[in-house]
Amino acid sequence: MNETYPFRFTDKLVEKPLYKGYMTNSIYITMRDGVRLAGELYFPKGLSSECKSTTVLIQTCYWRAYKFRIPFRWLMPEPRKPKVVKGLTAYGFAVLWMDVRGTGASYGTRPFPFSKEEVKDTKDICDWITGQSWADGNVVTYGNSYEGATAELAASLNHYAIKAVLAKHNPWDFYLHAAFPGGCFNEKFISYWSSLGKALDSTDGRRLIAMKPFDPALARLASIAVKSVKPVESNLKDIARIHQDNHHPIDYFGRVNSRDDPMDEQGTTIDSLSTFSQKDKIEKLAVPIYAWGSWQDSTTADMIIHRFLNFTNPQKGVIGDWCHRHKNRASPFYSHKKLAAPTEAEQVRDWVVFYRECLTNKRISGKVLYYYTMGEEKWKKTETWPPENQVMVPWYLNENNTLSSSKSQKDLGADDYTINYDSTTGIRNRWYTLLSLPVFYPKRKEEDLKLLCYTSPPLEEELEITGYPIVTLFMKSTHSDGMVHVHLEFIDSNGTIHWITDGQLRLIHRKLSNEIPPYKMARPYHSFKNQDILPLTPGELIEIKFALNPTSILLRPGQQIRVAIGGTDKDTFARYPEEGIPTITIERNTIHASCIELPLISKK
Repeated sequence: MNETYPFRFTDKLVEKPLYKGYMTNSIYITMRDGVRLAGELYFPKGLSSECKSTTVLIQTCYWRAYKFRIPFRWLMPEPRKPKVVKGLTAYGFAVLWMDVRGTGASYGTRPFPFSKEEVKDTKDICDWITGQSWADGNVVTYGNSYEGATAELAASLNHYAIKAVLAKHNPWDFYLHAAFPGGCFNEKFISYWSSLGKALDSTDGRRLIAMKPFDPALARLASIAVKSVKPVESNLKDIARIHQDNHHPIDYFGRVNSRDDPMDEQGTTIDSLSTFSQKDKIEKLAVPIYAWGSWQDSTTADMIIHRFLNFTNPQKGVIGDWCHRHKNRASPFYSHKKLAAPTEAEQVRDWVVFYRECLTNKRISGKVLYYYTMGEEKWKKTETWPPENQVMVPWYLNENNTLSSSKSQKDLGADDYTINYDSTTGIRNRWYTLLSLPVFYPKRKEEDLKLLCYTSPPLEEELEITGYPIVTLFMKSTHSDGMVHVHLEFIDSNGTIHWITDGQLRLIHRKLSNEIPPYKMARPYHSFKNQDILPLTPGELIEIKFALNPTSILLRPGQQIRVAIGGTDKDTFARYPEEGIPTITIERNTIHASCIELPLISKK
């Protein structure tokens, strides 16, 4: 098999499943403080009493299992992800799916996601597992999204039983990867996510109609089919009353805007909860990590790259071109309805290979990153970042809304743009896929009319862009606050505009910090701390520099590159400033040469 292909589901370790079907048991596990957490335990059917199983631990805030109404309970499998449970148990693993503290059928309350008490619960769960007669003493973790973060944070406990971490599409720097990308409040996603969390707190399936704003059909079906979270005992009303004391992310964002803003009286910040802040603990036992992300899924590609740069743990990172659930492709070269590859069943076999290698003498070592280049439709492999032969090449904003590889030779030149607060990337963008939705960017021609655009002539040769595009703008504003939202696009030979990637920066956070960053950065470092806030002086020329989200794409001769600049994304981010309509001026001349540096892979 091609060594640049990352998936190993054809390995001899998984040629033939060992078991068919599974048994399930609902349980409570008591934590150190007496709080009982609900779990769903799945065993391979036919497992003999002499056989011991490694346990795959999954911890969720989205209900570990459902109780369906009649007639749906006759038709629907119990697990939330039946192919995952079926696949893992087929190879002899036990699967323990837990409702984290304060969620589902679990007791307790939660002040915010990933609280210290929630993370500590993993140790108690592992202690319980290793004391069971059916367990072989080994625990491997798994999860996608929130569950991916719990899977990775489990390694910070240094529990002797944990032998491997498989984390997919999870945030790593919770400030930049979820709540405040570029310092801009991810208002709509946080609002929807919090509404969903409050609905789930009720334990009542009828409340799943809360999903209606982002997926009406699924919300209606779920609210009709699902009666409740699957109970362990008949006490869900009591549990729902306890959950009324929970807090959700949206509850904090009147007080939190900067990295160092505390969420509570104890001084808890978003950074103190983030995975990157647990670096020393996670590295201590060198647990191998297998991580998945996507160029188009929120900032999960950035997460893969920064873990790769910072953690010394043996690790394998994979960056593809799919949506958050790895169900559909998200590449500009394919319909969002096209199924991603590998299939879910193939994925599970690939994970089994990883787990078995970590449980045997084949334990992985070193670090490797696999990434998919869209347009070329090819997997690449690197053991360094940035990849070899990457060169940063500037393309300059120029007169007549052109984008040029040559700097303007004129001493004067600028473009005025009044922020159009109707501009949007829609509700299927890189952020909404976190709600398990497909990714696509419709009506780019219509939306670009609302933006300040610069377009290159047709390319004369192919260009591979792999890495972080860096934007430098010399600009003025009529207001003391605002945001800049920059899109990188290409135009094909038919004149169709395709979205590649984007990035944003709240202008009061524009200062490039000289401090040592909290982790090694692959992009210009903005601290996003209160001490570095710089309100704008209306009419004053400023320089801003920031990275777009990373990408890997091959553009062909005849295609054109476009940079589209706006000051909002009405269906995603909070509005800056809250009142007024700024006009910004972008300088584009020989003295103040605004540009975008593209990370090109040299073929020489």
